[in-house]
Amino acid sequence: MIRNYLKVAWRNLTKNKMYSFINIGGLAVGMAVAMMIGLWVNDELSFDTYHQNYERIAQVMQHATFNGKVGTQTSNPAQMSPEIRAKYGSSFKHVVQASWEGSYVLSLGDNHVTKSGIYFEEGAPEMLSLKMRYGTYAGLKDPYSIMLSESVAKSLFGDQNPLDKTLKINRTYDVKVTGVYEDLPYNTSFRNVKVIMPWSLWLIDNPWVKTMEDPWDSNFSQTFVQVADNVTMDVASKRIKNVKANNLNKEELKYKWEAFLHPMSKWALESEFKEGINTGGSIRYVWMFGIIGVFVLMLACINFMNLATARSEKRAKEVGIRKAVGSVRTQLINQFFSESYMVVVFAFVVSLLLVMLCLPFFNEVADKKIELPWANPVFWLLSLSFIVLTGLLAGSYPALYLSSFQPLKVLKGTFRVGKWAAIPRKVLVTTQFTVSVVLIIGTIVVYQQIQHAKNRPIGYERNGLISMGMDKEIQDHFEAFRGELKSAGAIEELTASNSPLTGVWNTNGGFDWEGKDPNLGVDFPNSRVTKEWGKTVGWKIKQGRDFSREFATDSAAFIINEAAAKFLGFKDPIGKILKWGGKPYTIIGVVSDIMAESPFYPVRPSLYHTRDKDLYNLTIKLNPAQSSSKSIATLERIWKKYVQNVPFSYEFIDQQYGNKFKAEERIGTLSLYFAVLAILISCLGLFGMASFVAEQRTKEIGIRKVLGASVPNLWRMLSGDFVGLVLLSSLIASPIAYYYLNDWLKGYDYHVEISWWVFAIAAAGALVITLLTVSYQTLRAALVNPVKSLKSE
Repeated sequence: MIRNYLKVAWRNLTKNKMYSFINIGGLAVGMAVAMMIGLWVNDELSFDTYHQNYERIAQVMQHATFNGKVGTQTSNPAQMSPEIRAKYGSSFKHVVQASWEGSYVLSLGDNHVTKSGIYFEEGAPEMLSLKMRYGTYAGLKDPYSIMLSESVAKSLFGDQNPLDKTLKINRTYDVKVTGVYEDLPYNTSFRNVKVIMPWSLWLIDNPWVKTMEDPWDSNFSQTFVQVADNVTMDVASKRIKNVKANNLNKEELKYKWEAFLHPMSKWALESEFKEGINTGGSIRYVWMFGIIGVFVLMLACINFMNLATARSEKRAKEVGIRKAVGSVRTQLINQFFSESYMVVVFAFVVSLLLVMLCLPFFNEVADKKIELPWANPVFWLLSLSFIVLTGLLAGSYPALYLSSFQPLKVLKGTFRVGKWAAIPRKVLVTTQFTVSVVLIIGTIVVYQQIQHAKNRPIGYERNGLISMGMDKEIQDHFEAFRGELKSAGAIEELTASNSPLTGVWNTNGGFDWEGKDPNLGVDFPNSRVTKEWGKTVGWKIKQGRDFSREFATDSAAFIINEAAAKFLGFKDPIGKILKWGGKPYTIIGVVSDIMAESPFYPVRPSLYHTRDKDLYNLTIKLNPAQSSSKSIATLERIWKKYVQNVPFSYEFIDQQYGNKFKAEERIGTLSLYFAVLAILISCLGLFGMASFVAEQRTKEIGIRKVLGASVPNLWRMLSGDFVGLVLLSSLIASPIAYYYLNDWLKGYDYHVEISWWVFAIAAAGALVITLLTVSYQTLRAALVNPVKSLKSE
């Protein structure tokens, strides 16, 4: 019986090639999209699960009230780790202090490579359950040791066992290789960590930490913990709430510091905080794309149902004859389901091929390294479930509907589908285009939001600016290096700072000024810069003057941005005194707000002061009178004169600034592709429906032409129903899209307003696409010679 079902199903597929192509093609695209979204969602939800104890690992974070608002930060004092171990050690299996990720030069003889690494306390390798290739978890006990990722070890030592071999870090410290661990996968928070060094070595390299007057006053490192097996994350978090507050002086208490644990399971998707409350994060995109995947697959299933029911009149006699010769309804249902599953299986095979072809491109767009898990039985079990569910979803309505025809009416010729039979098809088409229009509107609004932020004034001139890390040799010979570059004509100006132009690495409190609320805790981005900073970056002076070498007093001066001028409350800030740690600084200038952080949020009140030491970044304005490549070649030559054995590297400020939009651009691009695919699937269905309608009304068209109907009139008649359905879809889609997109935009302080024309463009676009899709079939039918249409009568 099953063999007979499949044979009949195969005959129907091969007999109706256009119908089969539309069904298999549409389902294949829908299944491919759903599969890729499913792989992406799985990758997101499995972030950090590489670490065996990820459900019990957390980062110690802090809430504090700055500038009248509750802020949340990941940085902690270096005392945080020993204090937690001493006071709350029973609640934790591991407590480790860590530096921030940075670039480090590893030297082995004449081989010098720059790799990303981090300083960790001893328990980190075990806490992170690193897979050791050589050595043990105890590899960080010796201050002068180092652990390498497998790829770094191979690049330096080839296939040799690197244990106990000696390297040099940053041309300063000789360290011994005590461990090699498997490279961490791409979907982990520590994926870029290729080198791990002991925290004790970081303390040796930064002796100022141990000589700080108040070790709890500065936040400059990270703290990670693994909660003990007999303690819950919430309980442990509550226990350490006042770990910092209990060690602060009276002045610092105004910030209302509160420590808490942020679980590793939430790092990737739920790390957004507003006013001290976790408001989610990227998890909303996981839900959004998951829903899109379901809807896109649904669109493909709708095509199948629509075309199957649309062909009901053609198959009515088949059903009548089968019932007349003894077929029961169950057999007919099985027949139609066998056709459905045959289509789904073929579509699934095609979808696998599409996914294989598209995954490299998809990974590039989505910033992933997803692979099809061929050897994973769970994948095949899910795929089988996927096929069963899709076949059931796509075939249920046709099977139940077609098998219900009454044989007596069909064979007598009195069976008519009737006007009500078209309603389900119209509902399904409306649903299809509602989803498509929502995606079109979403794509437009995401693009608008990105452009809105990109067009925001940034407060400096990006063109021709490059950024570089500053080595000790450059800092020691800064003036000579600057002078030589200017003499060579490679640059227009050069400056140094403690934070890059496109980031904030340093904030300070302890400021007082006339009229300040004594209970107000403040924390301002506070940049140390050389006096050429303004000339180099081209900031815009709104009041006062720039820093100058002609004024020795500028060493005790501040230039503030407009946000700071507003926050301080000075009507005329020039000449006003701003005390920092009790020392008076004179405000000499006000500049336009510089976009150093996220372009989607307000610029924070920021300060700039001059200093010649403890500077880590170079910002260079290339000479616009010659090509960038020539200037950079000169820069590299002069750089190597001062700095040996360090790879020369730089980055354009344009590129750094562009990175701030990557997440939103990625979402926008993915939304665009999914919208296009949804429309493609919907159009395939429309094309099939238009073909059927044109075929069904062939004789009607012939009669109308004989009676004088013109081709435009016939085209309008045949296209009218589809146009009406698309306009109805647009009316339904608009409020749905507005509700969800307006909620998404509220997540940004600086955002676009949704305009009425967005909905108009989406509706017009859907309408044009619909007309282009159906016009081929309608015009083809309208142009047929009526003699051919009517000769069978």
